Amino acid sequence: MEPRASALWMRFKANRLASTFMILATLSVGILIGTVISYGVKGQESKKASDATPLSVPSPQRLSNQFSQLSKQLEPSVVNINTESTIKNPHRRGGGGGGEGDDQNPFDDFFDKFFGGQGGGGGQGPGANPMRERALGSGVIVDPKGYILTNRHVVEKADRIRVKLQDDPPGVLHDAKVIGTDQETDLAVIKIDTDRPLTVAKLGNSDSMEVGDWVLAIGSPFGLQETVTAGIVSAKGRNIVPNRQFQSFIQTDAAINPGNSGGPLVNMAGEVIGINTAILTDTNAYAGVGFAMPSNTIVQVYNQLIGPEHRVARGSIGIMFNAQENPAIARVYGSGSGVTVSDVTAGSPADQGGIKIGDTIVSVDGKTVKTGDELVADIASRKPGSKITLGFIRNGKKQDASVTVADRAKLFATRLGDEEAGGEENTPKESRLGVTVRGLTSDMADKLDIPAGKGVIVQDVKPGSFADDIGLTRGDVILEVNKQPVNGEDEFNRVQSSLKSGQDAVFLVRQRGAGRQGGTIFLAGTLP
Repeated sequence: MEPRASALWMRFKANRLASTFMILATLSVGILIGTVISYGVKGQESKKASDATPLSVPSPQRLSNQFSQLSKQLEPSVVNINTESTIKNPHRRGGGGGGEGDDQNPFDDFFDKFFGGQGGGGGQGPGANPMRERALGSGVIVDPKGYILTNRHVVEKADRIRVKLQDDPPGVLHDAKVIGTDQETDLAVIKIDTDRPLTVAKLGNSDSMEVGDWVLAIGSPFGLQETVTAGIVSAKGRNIVPNRQFQSFIQTDAAINPGNSGGPLVNMAGEVIGINTAILTDTNAYAGVGFAMPSNTIVQVYNQLIGPEHRVARGSIGIMFNAQENPAIARVYGSGSGVTVSDVTAGSPADQGGIKIGDTIVSVDGKTVKTGDELVADIASRKPGSKITLGFIRNGKKQDASVTVADRAKLFATRLGDEEAGGEENTPKESRLGVTVRGLTSDMADKLDIPAGKGVIVQDVKPGSFADDIGLTRGDVILEVNKQPVNGEDEFNRVQSSLKSGQDAVFLVRQRGAGRQGGTIFLAGTLP
């Protein structure tokens, strides 16, 4: 072999031997490390296995299915309502302003905020072109012939109303017509024509519901048809719109959102015990407080709306009284219970029957009445033209009066809207009650429909004062304090200066503040 080839061969053998040693060394280290790791893991597993309990998954089982059963039962009778309307003055929608039409319906601002805000805002002034507004709501079928209950604000002013049934194919809608509406309760009845009987919901007795009872709300929030939410009855007899006598709601925490309006509130027997009407929120969405019109009210309204006149006729005798009971009123006016009259409409049945401000009505046809709600419910259920006997107390003596019930809508048709009285130049002094008053000028008296020289008008109320606590506001007219007329600043100052700490103070007030109806009311409390 040549020297050069021999050198290459020796170098190759040396490299091969080095590689062999490297591989053997690597394998030895790997085996050693593996042994150590394996030993450590085996040691941990052995230690845990001695005290660990194996986990297991329980066998499948069906829990309570009451909600799902009720949902399947009720969903076919709950419908989606689509409306279209023409807004002639779009700049007025959602702006909070209003003309005579807006004043006639105190629900407008309230429900525009929560359920009627789909349309618009903006606009470009009085000359703006009309715009089409589409809105969604819910309803519940109560007659297989196609009669549907919903809210008045869902269908109000709609040019076209269409209803989608649960089992309708996509895109199929039924045209509906309005049978009748009731502004006082915000209820409406609409009807669709079909070639088959429809599935109806059963109405229950709302008086049987108690706070804490489970309820379901069914409807189409945000257009999502057949949505079911669960909650409880949070409160009963909730009044959310001031001075509205026929709006006593069931409060619930079942989720209600825009589009649920007009859908049913259902008890655990599958009965409709309310129509979802409104929510209380700062965001236009569910905040845990919703309101439903009770079924007992719904039945009374529905039965009249499907009648020949398609309207609700309620009896009235033309009086006003405090919505909230106040013991100070009873003590000052000398009656233990009953309803103390704060205003009598001129020419009304009560006026003709001799009822006066300060009288306390204690019975109707011999049946005792203890609260204003009881009195209103009784008289409102009477047919206009029927005669009743009122038992009342005047100056501690019980008397009777024969009264002919009138139609409430006609009796109060000309009632003046809310006004806020303006001020004059001189700034009067604040009284010890925390209220600043001024005598009425003849112009003010004419505007407020008050006899000249009667009462004093409230110019300012100190926050946190007694006057503020009992509810006096700017624009109110104080007519009496503890039965004593206050026909000017001097008389008011004289009467209020005689009041002492711990004494009851009852003000007869003609309310004219923002957001209030006309008429007189008692505001009362005990002086600190």
